[in-house]
Amino acid sequence: MVGLLAAVALVIGLVILFNTLGEDEGQAAGATTTAEVVREDSHRLSQAPDEKAVLVEFLDFECEACLAAYPVVEDLSEEYGENLTVVSRYFPLPGHRNSETAAAAVEAAAQQGKFKDMHARMYETQTEWGEADEDRSPVFRGYAEDLGLDMAAYDAAIADPATMERVNVDKADGMALNVEGTPTFFLDGEKIQPSTLEEFRSLIETAIAD
Repeated sequence: MVGLLAAVALVIGLVILFNTLGEDEGQAAGATTTAEVVREDSHRLSQAPDEKAVLVEFLDFECEACLAAYPVVEDLSEEYGENLTVVSRYFPLPGHRNSETAAAAVEAAAQQGKFKDMHARMYETQTEWGEADEDRSPVFRGYAEDLGLDMAAYDAAIADPATMERVNVDKADGMALNVEGTPTFFLDGEKIQPSTLEEFRSLIETAIAD
């Protein structure tokens, strides 16, 4: 238990640190005046059968803090799944060579109903492809094959500018909402920065109770 709490504390610290470090990168990406925290087509990691609150994460698949936060978000989703819907939104940062490539691969998988599977695969393998200087799109295509996707459809989606445009809708919303780095969380439309897992859980429980 002590080890788990220490790991969670590290995750929360990394979230705050990476939000701070990502400020200049995020501001350079531009903004939109029609921002929404959640859109109708935003990807749901989980959909609560009795929804009382919505947790949104803006993430970068090459972000180490996002990788650290991933199991925490999964645990919260499971713990509060009856009432908490969890939404993931793309926010690839320019300082990561393959962040946009990874987001495009996940979006291409999402078009075949495999968003959550590819989302998980990116984090499960991040240490193998993250921080690389070369294009890792062939690696991501291999993940698509492993997931049993229609590869002709996957390749067409990767080549289609609309796929990256879909990613950029999320990115533009994030910038207009003052997302400064990843991961950044919103709970029921309000940006939150919990410093501990207990505070994170308390915020969710309060939102569910309201």
